[in-house]
Amino acid sequence: MKSFEHDYYVHQPISQGLLMSVRSLGEFRGRQALYRDQFPEVLETLRRVAVVQSTESSNRIEGITVPVDRLDAIVAKKSKPKNRSEQEVAGYRDVLADIHANASKLKLSTTLILQWHKQLFRYTAEEGGIWKQEENVIFEILDGERKAVRFRPLPMAATPNAMERLCGLFNERIAEGNAEPLLSIASFVFDFECIHPFKDGNGRMGRLLTLFLLYRAGYEVGRFISLERVIEESKETYYEALFNSSQKWHEGEHDLLPWWSYFLGAITAAYKEFESRIGTITSARGAKREMVYAAIHRLPEEFSFSDIQRVCPGVSFATLKRALQDLKRKKQIVSLGKGRDARWKRIVSLSH
Repeated sequence: MKSFEHDYYVHQPISQGLLMSVRSLGEFRGRQALYRDQFPEVLETLRRVAVVQSTESSNRIEGITVPVDRLDAIVAKKSKPKNRSEQEVAGYRDVLADIHANASKLKLSTTLILQWHKQLFRYTAEEGGIWKQEENVIFEILDGERKAVRFRPLPMAATPNAMERLCGLFNERIAEGNAEPLLSIASFVFDFECIHPFKDGNGRMGRLLTLFLLYRAGYEVGRFISLERVIEESKETYYEALFNSSQKWHEGEHDLLPWWSYFLGAITAAYKEFESRIGTITSARGAKREMVYAAIHRLPEEFSFSDIQRVCPGVSFATLKRALQDLKRKKQIVSLGKGRDARWKRIVSLSH
């Protein structure tokens, strides 16, 4: 909770690059509804793939592996887990499904976190859903065998109160709306990992909470592109960012910028992959023009050509121009001027 005490993270210096990342992610979020309405079947296919990849990658980061054929069967609930690795995969699958289905109905709390942790280990002999009962230390392996202490999490005795405090402060900041939600989420996940509240499963819980809180803030890319896979593919940078930002965390003098930069970069990478996949599919004849029609329907009643370009990435100037001319000919929009800087006005609900 050190990032939230005395609004510490609110007063952290922010680079221009970070501001541009936040702005870019806001634009990505604004285009989500467009894709969802235009390509529901495509998104359902992406969703199914993402569930399998998320379950596989988040567990594999922790050294938990399952053969592909068994993984598919377990995620699809066509087979019961046969060993500890499969049991942990099944638990992750269940929590992931709960987040996908119910995120909008749930509110962050220690009760919810404990419930999900219990669910994570429900198929194993290990008791989940309780805070750590002994001290834990985060090690790194040197020379292939020697261990060195990388970080000492919060003591066991301080963990329950710290988690209550962290959840409470996060919910307050989100309700007040006086801080950027993406940075609030990144800071929450970071403090969670620094507290390291469980004996086992902290990394997986941190990634599940990331997905949940992003959903709550309207960033749904994790539904279609596996954020866990993106993290796995950059796990060296992931661990490095956590380490660099954790220095002096106990003293409340840590630098959140390395973690913030990594966190926003990972989400940006997922959105770029998402739009790239959608763009491949929308290259079919007529599909991009349909995307423009849908975009104009969602823009304010008056809009500019640059507004359309912003919400229709990857659509050529010529295609945008043809779409405008089509709608003008159908008397669904009118031009309020001439040239590329001209404003346009929607005069009827588009019914293409």
